[in-house]
Amino acid sequence: MTTQTKPVNKAGEFLRGVRLELKKVNWPNRKDMINYTTVVVVMCTLATAFMWVVDAFFHAGLQFIIK
Repeated sequence: MTTQTKPVNKAGEFLRGVRLELKKVNWPNRKDMINYTTVVVVMCTLATAFMWVVDAFFHAGLQFIIK
């Protein structure tokens, strides 16, 4: 007969595994994190501006077709 482990034991084992894996992570330093964040914000701003321009172009095109 197989014995099943209790859910509490499984949760504890999972959390121990998570903790071990997080110790292996190479966390960025403050300078790198600021650089990465800046790149993300700039790219999101550029993508938003691009989508706004494309949307305005299509809006103008549809308005021209409708009228």
